[in-house]
Amino acid sequence: MNRSRIIGIATILVVGICLIAPSVALGQADAPIASGNQIDGDYGYGLPPMLSKDGQGVDDLIIILHWFMTALFVGWAIFFVYCLFRFRSRAGHKATYDPVKAKASKYAEIGVAAFEAFLLIGLSMPIWAATKNDMPSKDDATHVRVVAEQFQWNFHYPGADGKFGRTAPDMVDTVENPLGLDRSDPAATDDVYATELHLPVNKPVICDLTSKDVIHSFSLPVMRVKQDVIPGMRIPVWFTPVKEGRYEVACAQLCGNNHYSMRAEMVIEDDASFATWLKEVGIVEEFDEDELD
Repeated sequence: MNRSRIIGIATILVVGICLIAPSVALGQADAPIASGNQIDGDYGYGLPPMLSKDGQGVDDLIIILHWFMTALFVGWAIFFVYCLFRFRSRAGHKATYDPVKAKASKYAEIGVAAFEAFLLIGLSMPIWAATKNDMPSKDDATHVRVVAEQFQWNFHYPGADGKFGRTAPDMVDTVENPLGLDRSDPAATDDVYATELHLPVNKPVICDLTSKDVIHSFSLPVMRVKQDVIPGMRIPVWFTPVKEGRYEVACAQLCGNNHYSMRAEMVIEDDASFATWLKEVGIVEEFDEDELD
C-alpha cells in the first residue's frame, strides 16, 4: 500500500471520528450537580432542557448554525478526500502548475457568504434585539439584583414594598454585611438576601447584574441566559421560567483560582412557595444602584 493511499484512509478515519465524537461527548446519563444537590431536567444528547418561555429563538439559531457547520465540514471533508485520491502521485502522471479555472468554487463561496449574512442579519440580530430590548415592565416582573464576587453569587430581593434598600461600599462587611446594606434606610427593612435564586414560575424575571471584584459571567443554561457581569456596570437580563424545579446557576467566565466552585441553585416554584420562602429567608445586605451611576 503506497503512502497516498495510507494518508487517504487515515483521513477518512479522522473525519469519521470527528463526526461521531461530539455526539458521544454531549451525551450525559445524569443531570449536573449544583451545591451538592442533583438538579432537575432530562440531560441527554444535545442542548440542556429549555425551560424559558422566550428561549426558543436561541435554540433555533443554535440548531441552524450547527447544521450549517456540519454541512460545511462534511462537504469540505469529502472534497479533501477526493483530492487526495484524484491527484495522488502515481506512475505515468505529471503534476500541472496551471491554476484551475472553475465556476463551481466561486458559486459555493458566494452561497456560503450569502447564507452567513442571512444568519447574521435575518436571524441573529432580530433574536438579539428581542432578548435585549423587549424587556417586560418591572411592575409585572420579579425583580432581583444579582451581585457576583469571588466566588459566590448573591441575590437581593426588594421585599413587600418593592423597593431596594440603600447601600454603600463603606458599609460592606464580608461576614455581617457582604453587600453593604444601609440598615437605617426604611426601604431596606424587608429586603431579602440569599445565595440561592428563588423565582415564581410563569412570571417574567428581571435580573440586574453587577460584580464586586472581577468579570464574571451569569449563566442559566436551562433559561438560555448568559451575560458577562462587569464591575462598575449594571446589566439587566430577563427571562420567563415555565417549569418548576431545581436548576443550576453557573459562572461561565474564568474568574480566579476557585472559579469551579462559583455555582448556585435556581429554584423555580409556585407563587405560594415563593412567598413563603421570602418570609423565611431574612434581611438582605446589598449595594445601591446610585453608586454605579
